[in-house]
Amino acid sequence: MQRPIQRGFTMIELIVVIVILGVLAAVALPRFTNLQRDARVAKLNAARGAVAAAAAMVHGSALARQGQVQPACGAFGTPNVGVNGNGTICTEKGLTNVTFLYPSANLNGVVAGAGLISSNATTRALLQAEGYDAVAAGGVMTFQVTGGTAAATCSFTYTAPTALGLAPTISANNTAGC
Repeated sequence: MQRPIQRGFTMIELIVVIVILGVLAAVALPRFTNLQRDARVAKLNAARGAVAAAAAMVHGSALARQGQVQPACGAFGTPNVGVNGNGTICTEKGLTNVTFLYPSANLNGVVAGAGLISSNATTRALLQAEGYDAVAAGGVMTFQVTGGTAAATCSFTYTAPTALGLAPTISANNTAGC
């Protein structure tokens, strides 16, 4: 009676497979890292687009309501946009601050108008929980996407207008630190 011959993998074949898997992993890992950077850049682009859209929508709403008596905004209070273009308007997030008929460069202005926070409250902690950060100083708000090598250089700025008839300025994206 003849015994069946058992066949398996030789040690050399197993080592070759392990080496091939190692090379594939070495090639795929940097590409995976680039995908994370690409995702942060896309998130920055989305935030910039939301801020630009919010500026346009708030501007239209403020123009229509400028100097008009307005009904209450739910439990948030009564909006008021004076003839000088400053005040508040009612949006889905509650009262949004307006400076010269555009969103103010603060959390209750452009951040609330852009809807970057999923809740009705607008706080920096909630913004950070969404993967963003924002710092306001002197009519300029710097938006940052966190998680990259340097959030300060994964950013763009929103500059509120300084007088009626002027539009806000939204800078180009800085993606160096994404």
